[in-house]
Amino acid sequence: MKKTYVLFLTILLVSFSTIKSRNVKIEIKTEIGSIIAELYPEKAPVTCENILKYIRNDKFENARFYRVVRMDNQPNNNIKIEVIQGGLEIEAEESPYKPILHETTKDTGILHTDGILSMARVEPGTASSEFFICVGNQPELDFGGQRNPDGQGFASFGKVIEGMEIVKRIQLGEDENQMLLDKVEILSIGLLK
Repeated sequence: MKKTYVLFLTILLVSFSTIKSRNVKIEIKTEIGSIIAELYPEKAPVTCENILKYIRNDKFENARFYRVVRMDNQPNNNIKIEVIQGGLEIEAEESPYKPILHETTKDTGILHTDGILSMARVEPGTASSEFFICVGNQPELDFGGQRNPDGQGFASFGKVIEGMEIVKRIQLGEDENQMLLDKVEILSIGLLK
């Protein structure tokens, strides 16, 4: 009986160790260094598929990080956050693809903690090509948070696993009304194997 139990546990452990993660890794190469992130398509399928469609079809050509939000540059906001924002720097109606369904953090369980990637939007269902990366924990961006008056929060879909020093360096860039004076060019965004 004991040998059968040990054999069963061994088979189970080997099975779990050979199952590959279904998460997808991407590299955001910028002119000042690379950011590696892991996407969560099982938790946020619509949002991840949207980003992957942009990546696979080279739609992030000419993308850049252009907005930084720090504690010192949002004087008119009662609810303060810290993020860097990037993308094509266009409105949703100018994007190559239609805006996507809003996946809330209530649905996905991916809370806005340090390094989380999330979609910028105006109204729910208007996210397209613009994304941001959280610097520190940002619970006011989650479902029920107060940063956006509609309380729906933002659609998070991945997390930085390497390169937060690059994110923080971008965030410290000189800005005027949160817009970087020297925007940081995104050289490419690609899938990692």
